[in-house]
Amino acid sequence: MLFFHKSKSLYNFQKKNHVSCSCIVCCNQSKGNGPPDLEEIFRNFFKSWRFRNCKESVFNVKKSFFKRNNFYFFIVFLCVIFLFFFGSGFYTIKEAERGVILRFGKFYNLVHPGLNWKIIFIDTLYTVNVESVQELAAFGVMLTSDENVVHVEMNVQYRIFDPRSYLFSVTNAHDSLRQATDSALRGVIGKYTMDRILTEGRTLVRNDTQRILEDIIRPYNMGIMLLDVNFQTARPPEEVKAAFDDAIAARENEQQYIREAEAYVNEVQPRANGKAQRILEEGRSYKIRSILNAKGEVQRFIKMLPEYQAAPEIMKERLYINTMERVLSNTNKILVSNEKNNIVVFGNQLVAKEMLNDVKNCKRNNVTLESNKNNFSDKYDVNLNKK
Repeated sequence: MLFFHKSKSLYNFQKKNHVSCSCIVCCNQSKGNGPPDLEEIFRNFFKSWRFRNCKESVFNVKKSFFKRNNFYFFIVFLCVIFLFFFGSGFYTIKEAERGVILRFGKFYNLVHPGLNWKIIFIDTLYTVNVESVQELAAFGVMLTSDENVVHVEMNVQYRIFDPRSYLFSVTNAHDSLRQATDSALRGVIGKYTMDRILTEGRTLVRNDTQRILEDIIRPYNMGIMLLDVNFQTARPPEEVKAAFDDAIAARENEQQYIREAEAYVNEVQPRANGKAQRILEEGRSYKIRSILNAKGEVQRFIKMLPEYQAAPEIMKERLYINTMERVLSNTNKILVSNEKNNIVVFGNQLVAKEMLNDVKNCKRNNVTLESNKNNFSDKYDVNLNKK
């Protein structure tokens, strides 16, 4: 009975704790012989059929669970992949930009502003600003036509009008434009002298550079449009800057003197032209007046010719008196000589005219001046005998 009771208790313990008989026996043996061997106990436990059955049961449960839900997991996975793929393809193009789409590395489409979608991992997007004005600076030390060295700075402003050509016509449009600007500027600087570049030739350098630069970039079709070319500065090297400053100051003084002379010419020349015109008009009027007077004299002599032919002596006397009257009326001094060559000087024109009238009367009455010298001396307070 005792043995049966112990066997039944051992069976219950084994069933409750899932321990094999060999493990229990080993434990009992270890009690009789000494401390238990734990390594032997665990080895026997893992070799027991119940542990193997437990492990296989857990694996079978998992396998059956995955078999039932395998389809649902696959559907969810595909939905997540689709949402990620679809949502990652949206992008926005700004108002001032244009988008260029490459599909498998080849140009596919030009995208306008707004919300757009692309295929990720397949399409590649490049955005280009087509409204902003971009600037490019070119500078350097360059050689002029007179073999002088000048430091030049120039600024180029441009805008992109064709994004596709800007991105793919050349490797780097900005760098290509910089090289073309440098080449055009050096060619233009080499055509002019240093003095002209530093003074009045700035506008010529600017216009020539812009024209040559447009001719250079036109065959490359870079998709850019030149807006303006600004000639910033042109200065000599620092070693000779002082001498060039003096030369420029002297040139400015020269220009100032030239402007002052031109102002004086503009002031004096109109007056001289007016005076010359007045002299010409006076000469023309004198010419016309002289011609008319000559014609009048001719007509007068023609009319007097019959009278002269009728009475020559009287006409001679008349002509003499008229001539003396016209001559003496325009002088302040009158010299009168008598038969003895005595000279009388009259300084007063009125007295001379009165005396001339008395002389006329004497000749008209056939009275000589010698017989009336006393009357003349008393009347005009002169001495006719004074030599």
